[in-house]
Amino acid sequence: MCVISVLFFRLVERFLIDGYQPQQLSTYALTLYKYKATVDDKTVLVDIWDTAGQERFNSMHPSYYHKAHACVMVFDVQRKITYKNLASWYKELREYRPEIPCVIVANKIDADYKVTQKNFNFAKKQGLPFYFVSAADGTNVVKLFRDAIKLAVSYKQNSKDFMDEVMRELENFELESKGVSSEEDDNSKSNNGDEKKTV
Repeated sequence: MCVISVLFFRLVERFLIDGYQPQQLSTYALTLYKYKATVDDKTVLVDIWDTAGQERFNSMHPSYYHKAHACVMVFDVQRKITYKNLASWYKELREYRPEIPCVIVANKIDADYKVTQKNFNFAKKQGLPFYFVSAADGTNVVKLFRDAIKLAVSYKQNSKDFMDEVMRELENFELESKGVSSEEDDNSKSNNGDEKKTV
């Protein structure tokens, strides 16, 4: 399973739900979306965590970064402060997850497509992928998430980070435990009524 943390609620909605409906919504807690993707002909289960709303507190709980394999940082092209805040959010991300892939996204380009001619140097300065998107009309949203998922999968498969290795071991342990318990259930069912008592 791969986990992607996203800093913009409506962008996730646009990707996951057919037919975007503009609404005034506030998200004060972590929202989890589950998605099945195909990467290199393999099915991948993806957890997409929407953290939108938490940024109002100028910091997020470390647990929000826990287990993340990629991060999508979104700013609103109509609100300069959201672009200026990228630096502090990126710094915080790297404190907890120094190696995971991160992409920078300029949203709401539908308000004025001329904005795509502007230079947003933060992504270039940090060497990060950059996307112009619109949650309203869907421009580049699918491409963004498909690319982010591929980055997350690649990172998870090749990560040398100690915490990632620990998490992989825990996942393997959980899978093995489930496998053992199911085998025991199968054995008990097959032996039901055939048990011999020794006197």
